[in-house]
Amino acid sequence: MEGQLPPKKAGTKPKERLFRGVRMRKWGKWVAEIREPNKRSRIWLGSYCTPVAAAKAYDTALFYLRGRAARLNFPDDVSVDDAGSGADIGMPAALIRKKAVEVGAKVDALQLRSASVFSSRSQEYRRRKEEKRYKNPDLNQEPTPESSDDEWSSGLQ
Repeated sequence: MEGQLPPKKAGTKPKERLFRGVRMRKWGKWVAEIREPNKRSRIWLGSYCTPVAAAKAYDTALFYLRGRAARLNFPDDVSVDDAGSGADIGMPAALIRKKAVEVGAKVDALQLRSASVFSSRSQEYRRRKEEKRYKNPDLNQEPTPESSDDEWSSGLQ
């Protein structure tokens, strides 16, 4: 029996974890929380619109709790200004939560802003494409006398 996996329940999907410490709520928000070392309590790190923001908040908290040895989601992106090695400071949970929420909120705002810029650009492209489509004459229809005169007079001059 060793090494065998338990039978899967019918109709369940395997859970895919994008990032450590991050999960998605039923309604689509991403949340992050972390367990305090040697305690049963958790530090709530917030609710975010993007999984990257939640993961960065988790990374910030983990760095402050465990120091440079922490296994982070984004090890190259640790931007902790006033921390020496992180864990040796012994920060209270409320301060760790505050710093993690600040980082998560900044990342969330940047992610949403870049998504909205992309969205507005694609909307502008669609609008221009629609305008072009309506400017082109319908070749299946007979031209009206007014439109045909305008085209010929402008072309002859």
